[in-house]
Amino acid sequence: MEDKIKEFLDYLEFERKYSDKTVKSYEIDLYHLKEYCSINKLNYLSLTYDDVSKYVISTQKSGYKTTSINRLLSSLRSFYNYLIKKDVTDYNPFELINNLKTEKRLPNYFKYSDFEEMLNSLDDDKPLTLRNALIIELLLATGLRVSELSNIKINDMDLKNNEIRIMGKGSKERIVYYRESTKNKLYYYLKDGRGALLNGKYSPYLLINNNGGKLTDRGIRYIIEGIIKKCSINVRVTPHTFRHTFATMLLNEGCDIRSVQELLGHANLNTTSIYTHLTNDAIRKVYLNAHPHGKY
Repeated sequence: MEDKIKEFLDYLEFERKYSDKTVKSYEIDLYHLKEYCSINKLNYLSLTYDDVSKYVISTQKSGYKTTSINRLLSSLRSFYNYLIKKDVTDYNPFELINNLKTEKRLPNYFKYSDFEEMLNSLDDDKPLTLRNALIIELLLATGLRVSELSNIKINDMDLKNNEIRIMGKGSKERIVYYRESTKNKLYYYLKDGRGALLNGKYSPYLLINNNGGKLTDRGIRYIIEGIIKKCSINVRVTPHTFRHTFATMLLNEGCDIRSVQELLGHANLNTTSIYTHLTNDAIRKVYLNAHPHGKY
């Protein structure tokens, strides 16, 4: 089984061009099944419906969250479909198992006044402050994933047209845009912040840590956490909350869902549809503008 796992992971990395993070997730899931088969003396090519059902139950008893189990099932379905294509087997035991039902929760998002409070908490012109102000500006202006933000290089920036070239999930390239307020933050960071943080070193990346190297995903999360601690915001805010807020604000202002899909870099429109909830104020506005009785 191990040889086939490695072969499949190579296929994901080199042919499908999946990110290192995604390939690692598959690896963890596949070795989880391998260990289960080893402990229970099961042949991975002869798994029955009963075997797979017991496997799912074992993950539940181990405390796996429903979303984690569903991701695991998805990984294993893909693995066995690959084996079928390679004529290793003619049967995918995980196709018989449905995903577990999950409770649908609306994405967290914050108000623009919360964002203004975050900006106001960054009230000096030190290099780190200039960088941190740019981080939250870019997150809200573009809706980028934290990994995408961390990976922006200077030569990805089109400063004249307020555009950034982004390499997203699955090595899919897209263009995102920003407005003058973000351009202003970018100008001061490039002028007074980035060079000071580099301190004579070289880096192709836009965002620099205090040692002159690339600012990582984890570093950005830590920065956001520190900013929120200084504010009185009632919503839990992570870098991904900015992405939720970006999508919600666009949709609430009438942006069509296809455009939001493109800006977010979603391959599937269904993924974007989770953002089609509206705030109460937006619902009220739609009602007053559309309902005949609301006009009188």
